[in-house]
Amino acid sequence: MRERQRQRENSDMAKDSDYGAFMEKFVLQPGPSAHELPLSALTFAVKDIYDVDGYVTGFGNPDWARNHPAATSTAPAVLAVLRAGATCIGKTVMDEMAYGPFDIHIIVVGHINEGQHIFHSINGENIHYGTPRNPCAPDRVPGGSSSGSAVAVGAKLVDFALGTDTGGSVRVPASYCGILGFRPSHDVVSTTGVIPMAQSFDSMGWFARDPVILNRVGRVLLQLPDVDPVNPSQIIIAEDCFQLSAIPSDRVTEPLFKSVSKLFGGDLVKHAILGDYVKENVPSLKQFMTKENADQEYNIPSLAALSSAMRLLQRYEFKKNHGEWVSTVKPDLGPGISERVWEAIRTTDENVDVCHSVKTELRAALNALLGDCGVLAIPTVPGPPPKLQCDPIPLEAFRAKAFSLLSIAGVSGFCQVSIPLGLYDNLPVAISLLAKHGSDGFLLNLVESLYKNIQEEVGIAEKKGY
Repeated sequence: MRERQRQRENSDMAKDSDYGAFMEKFVLQPGPSAHELPLSALTFAVKDIYDVDGYVTGFGNPDWARNHPAATSTAPAVLAVLRAGATCIGKTVMDEMAYGPFDIHIIVVGHINEGQHIFHSINGENIHYGTPRNPCAPDRVPGGSSSGSAVAVGAKLVDFALGTDTGGSVRVPASYCGILGFRPSHDVVSTTGVIPMAQSFDSMGWFARDPVILNRVGRVLLQLPDVDPVNPSQIIIAEDCFQLSAIPSDRVTEPLFKSVSKLFGGDLVKHAILGDYVKENVPSLKQFMTKENADQEYNIPSLAALSSAMRLLQRYEFKKNHGEWVSTVKPDLGPGISERVWEAIRTTDENVDVCHSVKTELRAALNALLGDCGVLAIPTVPGPPPKLQCDPIPLEAFRAKAFSLLSIAGVSGFCQVSIPLGLYDNLPVAISLLAKHGSDGFLLNLVESLYKNIQEEVGIAEKKGY
């Protein structure tokens, strides 16, 4: 135990050099034949939600770590990349109990004019272990809850990293840190040995800077053979979703459109109003079409309702998983996280069955919209990463719009990739592509095919000052 404490202290001393990304460092190496394997010579880090034999899985909270023994086995996802030749160099910082993939709550303590503080529980911040530093924008949040894993990749400390994504915990930090992030189809990669948050949405995920590495890691985790890429049948740009973004639509969609046109022809690109389509084809959403959702002038009502259904089911499942432990131990939780956790503990099962109906209907509706090998394009998030300390009022609108976008893949179970699009006003920008459940290999191949052209078009846009 003392040795483990020394490791933690050494890790704290190294935070300046490792961007605060790591909880603790260690080396897990592949076998002697690693040079012949698909991930040979690559290094990776793993979010502190995955079991690693001999290490306590900390779940982002020191009380959790103190109350749980060291793992006696390693999560299959971690074993898979180790056996494929990669070397693990440590565990990364995460939001407490994974409860902050993108929730933003503002807790005001006292009055500002009395010199007291406003505490922000913003994605990627951890009051106990510190906030990993965003390598693209040091004054901005890195994104949570897989913050440390994204920062480790963005800062070039590792070649790839494993995270998890329940409400946006891979997609958001990938966007904020200017790297690639992949959320696979729900339940296609084992989450055994991963502490659950909400099983209806929990997915492992991974980050990389290079689309070739992103694809290679995916093929190992998904157990896919190498196959020739299949051309997309259509690329649907969700126009209303791009209107939610603070980034000019052309700056985000033009690099994609021009790249698709060069490779496959511009006639593949279609346009749709996704909110209207969801409203018409997901009848169970009516239960969540509240006046509050309808009155959000800055949002899309049907997608706001979708995010309400997602968050309700997340809270209910979190309570089933961890309510007894939280109520018994009463762990020390940071501002904002504490409120969310106790809100989940008070959740009832009202409308939970309707949430499952919404999931089924949305998947069917999006399957019908995209067809075989169709792709949906949306913004990953509605703008650049917020500042570490920022005005709470616009954050609430930002949060609501972000959840609307993130809930599309979350509720449908579709795979989604966040692709960096360089900088706009010196801050990272991203676009996301979604494909139907089970089309992960197709989507990974497509990203690899498109990536070089997309980055060339981004470079042209940046030179023009866009």
